[in-house]
Amino acid sequence: MGAIDNAISYESDGYGWAMEQAALLRDGRLSEADNENIAQELADMGGSLRSELVDRLSVLLCHLLKWQFQPSHRGNSWRLTIVEQRRRLAAHLADNPSLKRLVPRPIATGFGYGLPTALRETGVREGSLPETCPWNEAQIFSEQFLPD
Repeated sequence: MGAIDNAISYESDGYGWAMEQAALLRDGRLSEADNENIAQELADMGGSLRSELVDRLSVLLCHLLKWQFQPSHRGNSWRLTIVEQRRRLAAHLADNPSLKRLVPRPIATGFGYGLPTALRETGVREGSLPETCPWNEAQIFSEQFLPD
């Protein structure tokens, strides 16, 4: 812990700790800051941002699978979920441009997470859906693309 008397504990009050650490950094009181936990929080934040990318891709890819492989159930709800996830992904990548270089791996991971959901929600036989993502990055992110 930093050198402040009565400092707020990282373990007991995360929000209070974060506000206190931010104030210390803004005031240039770096020697009093809880550098170890600040570094861990920053690393965790990066992981959370990557996880959000994977989670959004999972939802999007699941809905693209459902759209392609269960055409009789296509509806406005599925289409709007696809639109929403693409827009949220675009905003997330715009806010975090360093994630763009990582996109191929989160696509594969997100597809792996979305596939069982698509199987469960469509009721199609296992093995009927592709095991790897059938769409390229441009198709996945294109607001005009819907698989047939």
